[in-house]
Amino acid sequence: MSATRLLVLGVVRGYGRAHGYLIGNDLMSWGAGEWANVKWGSIYHALKQLTKDGHLLDHAVPPGRTDYEITPRGDAEHGRLLRDALRRPETRPDLLAAGLALLPSLTRADAVGLLEQRLAALETRRAAARAQAEGWRGPAHVAELHGLWEHAAAGGADWTRGLLDRLRGGAYPMAGEPGSPGDPGSWGRLKLE
Repeated sequence: MSATRLLVLGVVRGYGRAHGYLIGNDLMSWGAGEWANVKWGSIYHALKQLTKDGHLLDHAVPPGRTDYEITPRGDAEHGRLLRDALRRPETRPDLLAAGLALLPSLTRADAVGLLEQRLAALETRRAAARAQAEGWRGPAHVAELHGLWEHAAAGGADWTRGLLDRLRGGAYPMAGEPGSPGDPGSWGRLKLE
């Protein structure tokens, strides 16, 4: 899965209709170039591919600008990608980062449910890494990899528990709640730097 694809769909969905420069400017101002390896070229490539795949509609706006609008198919793809980014722990952090950037697109109950799945997967991963380390019979230094994986899973589980606590406590306006930036077309009222 591509973090850029998720982020582009999320920004277009958030604004309701947006042009490539606005999308790119927002993502770059969020630092997505650092945490999701988003580049200007990858944004425009994603826009073209998402349009070709029927996830976005393009609208020519004189003089020479193209605006994009999410389709029902694109909204479903956004939801699928976002849910996968939050529920599945991956080695690379870019997908989780993209999911967190778009977290308010979900209802509070959905976000909590997905993060509970993530927590369970991380606990399973931590136990598996511990078992691998304890049963390791190869070169001793290679066992450090299993220790690293156990430590990473434990840290991810601790962080996920904290986010779950914050969400359960009412942190962040989520989709359907007053002031949420997660509803389609709601970003028009936001002042994004």
